[in-house]
Amino acid sequence: MKKILIIAHYSGDLENKDNNRYIYIANLLAKKNYNVELITSDFSHREKKPKNLQYIEKFPFKTTLINEKGYKNNVSIARLISHKIMARNLEKKLSEISKPDLIYCGIPTLNVGKVAAKYAKENNIPFIIDILDLWPEAFQMILGKNILSSLLLLPMTINANEIYRSADGIISVSETYNNRALEVNNKAISKTIYLGTDLDDFDSYTQSNIFADKKTNEIWVAYAGTLGKSYDLITVIDALEIINKKVIKDKEVKLLVMGNGPLENKFKKHAKNKSINAVFTGRLPYNKMAKLLSMSDIAVNPIIKNSAGSIINKHADYAAAGLPVLNTQESLEYRKLVEEYNFGYNCNNGDVIDLANKLQKLIIDDKIRLKMGENSKRFALERFNRRYTYTDIIDVIESLI
Repeated sequence: MKKILIIAHYSGDLENKDNNRYIYIANLLAKKNYNVELITSDFSHREKKPKNLQYIEKFPFKTTLINEKGYKNNVSIARLISHKIMARNLEKKLSEISKPDLIYCGIPTLNVGKVAAKYAKENNIPFIIDILDLWPEAFQMILGKNILSSLLLLPMTINANEIYRSADGIISVSETYNNRALEVNNKAISKTIYLGTDLDDFDSYTQSNIFADKKTNEIWVAYAGTLGKSYDLITVIDALEIINKKVIKDKEVKLLVMGNGPLENKFKKHAKNKSINAVFTGRLPYNKMAKLLSMSDIAVNPIIKNSAGSIINKHADYAAAGLPVLNTQESLEYRKLVEEYNFGYNCNNGDVIDLANKLQKLIIDDKIRLKMGENSKRFALERFNRRYTYTDIIDVIESLI
């Protein structure tokens, strides 16, 4: 039986209802009778504490946890130290295990990716990378694009290029990320496979009765994701303040915020100060989040200016729920998809007036809102349904193993 080693620093919280990409791939490979081992961190990036391990025994594949120190803030020296510890412990673990027939490695982190790439090369093992985010580009968004930040991040750039060049296969969650890796490696098999979700599972969650009915005159404006520096909920709240000052017949607008993060209290306080009808649910299990999204009417994708992000989890979830999207993200790839499928409006980044005007259109015009929602669902069916799109990942693996 062929052994496939999946190395993923960020594999979610290993929960029964988590929607993590690597857990899904591991399950697919296990169903095809591969001997699958997932190596991941014992630290929850989302919760900033050790992972809950109660579901691991139920997985149809082996799960090996690597210790790392942990950290409190995403942008910190402590996080970099934690990554180095994780990489060092991974290197030790790889020296102890039986040689796999293929390694599938999630990127980031670069520390972990570099260790995996080195082990694969030394042992002549086919090596596939799966790029979820671009580092150091994501950090440069925070530090600003200038000569100083480029010099500070140069070691990360060198490591990233080294990892990209080492790959026999390149899987990316967006064309933008794929093109970045191909700048230094034009020999690898490459595929862009969006993060996506399993639409059969998602639709089953929406049929549950875990929440009370909403009022018939309510319009729910939904946000699902991290409450952190990358997400501009302040502009969303300010736009809703403008909406509240206008008379919209028979409509009661509510902001529904699903998720947690370091800026949660700041966003709550701002919504209260602006007298916005807002509900902050905290982080929800995936099935409950899916249900609430399905009950919503409009989704917001408020990414801050100069973000390195491209196609992300919430895009798939919004589409799966059939929601029209108000998008401020500057990613050309996503903005083109919004226009191509006509499932929402692209808005000027940070422009409260523009966002409020387009939000008002969707609130007032039921026909446009419903039509864009239908287009959003079609978008999900064609581009985000893991049940079909992830077969391409398996094909790349099997072509190299």
